[in-house]
Order: sequence, then structure tokens, then C-alpha cells
Amino acid sequence: MIHQPIAVFDSGLGGLTVLRALRDRLPQEDFFYFADTRFLPYGDRSEAFLRERGVRIAEALARRGAKALVIACNTATAAAAEAIRAASPLPVVALEPGVKPAAALTGKGVIGVLATTRTLASERFRRLVGNHASHLEVITQACPGLAEAIETEGPDSQLVESLLDGFVAPLAAAEADVVVLGCTHYPWVAAAIERRMAAGTRLLDTGEPVARQLARLLDADGLLGGGSGALTVATSGAPARVAATVDRLWGQHLPVEHWEP
Repeated sequence: MIHQPIAVFDSGLGGLTVLRALRDRLPQEDFFYFADTRFLPYGDRSEAFLRERGVRIAEALARRGAKALVIACNTATAAAAEAIRAASPLPVVALEPGVKPAAALTGKGVIGVLATTRTLASERFRRLVGNHASHLEVITQACPGLAEAIETEGPDSQLVESLLDGFVAPLAAAEADVVVLGCTHYPWVAAAIERRMAAGTRLLDTGEPVARQLARLLDADGLLGGGSGALTVATSGAPARVAATVDRLWGQHLPVEHWEP
């Protein structure tokens, strides 16, 4: 089993930011990245749908031969992580917004969180804030349409710039000194977010912590290594359309195949 790939899935291509961190830390692993773009955006789906879909994907990835699973999507984690862990025989690493490290880093006692509407409305997120930041001022900002705009129009597009003007302004006005990027798409626009915040504001994403956690789990289970750095990218949507976006975001051409769980 050590030679089998690690599966990574997201609703779209934001999880490529997590995949890059995983490959940087674990260069001798093989990866299978699945973008469930047929149902993008997850933020508009019900929790019941996301639980059912997440479990289906996890079970299909296990049958495909994955040795571990990374849920590279904050929305899927918020809605489905517990159900996926209960149903899957694989080691599972799930994302969640970095509220805990943000609470440790803030000097002003004000942190901002940019995330999807679904993530911010979830019970999992409420528990996260209650457990780690109840003593702080937490400015949450839902960003409907931002992830989709990053994928379809590009991180440097006028639409993305316009959306960021509105979404980042409340965090800047509250003088948050740490901003949590609560969606895997948002690291693609980290520099644009920084420009809209005061100098010295810290931005936190979860790619590197997820990579460290995955390495620990694989090592504990005797599954570390065994690959050659191979990468397969698949989508439930239109491969040609997804491939064009992958090429733009990843910075090099990656073939994309169609796969349906």
C-alpha cells in the first residue's frame, strides 16, 4: 500500500494551493487530485448534499487505490469531514480555517476571516471560534462568488479586484492584524488582499500545516514514501475547460482526465 497515491479533492481548483504545499513537503509521493467541478460551487450546496457527495467521493477514491485522503476544501470539511472519516478506511486530513494559529499571533486582539458563506455558517466553524478565539474580536466576511471568479476570470481580473474591494474593506476598517484565508482559492489572491490591509498584517492559509499533518499520519502508519512524484489531475466536469484553468493557476501544463466517483 505504500506505493499507492495520495488523493486530494476539492470542489474546484483552489485545492491546487494545498497540493503544491503537499508536493513541496512530500516530493516522493504520488498524488491524484480530483476537482469536483460538476458541482461547483460547493458553497451553494446544502450540508446534506455535501455530506452525501463527500462520502461518495471518499469511498470511490479508496476503491481507486488511494492510501490517504486530503479534503482540500474548507466548505467540504465543514459539512462532511466527520461523515467522511466515519465512512472511509483511509487516513483523512481535512482543512479548517486557521483560527487557532491566528488567535496566537494577533497583537491587537482582532482577527479577520475570509471564507465562503457555507463555511462561516457551519457548526464546525462556530466551535472553532468558540474553542480558540472567544476572547477575541473575530471579523468574519463571507465572500460569495470570489472562488468562482478566481477560477473563471483569473486572480488578476477586474471582477476579482472589485470583489476584493468589498470583501476586504470591513477587515481593514476593523484593523485586524491577522487575516485567515478560509478558502483554498484565496492564496491565489493573497498579494491583492495584503495591498488592501495595513502594512504588517499577517495572512494565514492552511497548506503547510496540512502537509505537516499528512506527513505525520503517513509516517505513523508506515505509509510514508513509495512514490516517484507522479501527479494525476481529474475532474467530474469538462476536462478541456478545467485544463485551461489548471494551466493558468499552476503555471505549467498538466493533463486533466474525466473521472466520476
